[in-house]
Amino acid sequence: MDEIFNGSAGKAAYEHVRGLLHPAILNHSIRVYLIADRAAGRLSLATEEREALAVACLFHDAGTAPAYDGPQRFEVEGADAASNFLAEREFHPTLRKQVWEAIALHTSPGLAERMGPLTRLVRLGVTVDFGSTASEVDEELRFSLQKFPRAGIEIVLGDAVVSQAVRCPSKAPASSWPGGLLAAHLANPENTGVNEAF
Repeated sequence: MDEIFNGSAGKAAYEHVRGLLHPAILNHSIRVYLIADRAAGRLSLATEEREALAVACLFHDAGTAPAYDGPQRFEVEGADAASNFLAEREFHPTLRKQVWEAIALHTSPGLAERMGPLTRLVRLGVTVDFGSTASEVDEELRFSLQKFPRAGIEIVLGDAVVSQAVRCPSKAPASSWPGGLLAAHLANPENTGVNEAF
């Protein structure tokens, strides 16, 4: 499995998160990486940047894992976790900051697209995986993505974010994506399907 990730940091990140993330969220994170890495091939990224991209994709929803369920929004908790992971591997602070931003802003449309390449690539991976820009997926990439089943990711991820927000409402500010999910849940708590704000 780890042969698909760039460099030792990407492989180590996979080994780290696969024991922490819900299987559906892990598969989603791998699909985000496959999409983002394909797009990164059209850019002139340094080797270390490609490694950092793998870490950013694999950690982008790490804040939903119990191990990283701190008091901040799940995006920020995941960003902090990834930055610390890279610090342990002596990545340059500038690159760590770029990874932090990529994860912290991945649910922020209109902002992520105006930031640096790592942030744009993670955002692209997320939006493509959730179907908003399917033109980015050719037959070869589609074949690769199908190896990692969706397994109800929209329900799993939405429920993970909401369950944290119910316990700690400060993790879901009203104007944020978690806030929208929480509001939709509170308006229709009997819904067992995809959150209406997803």
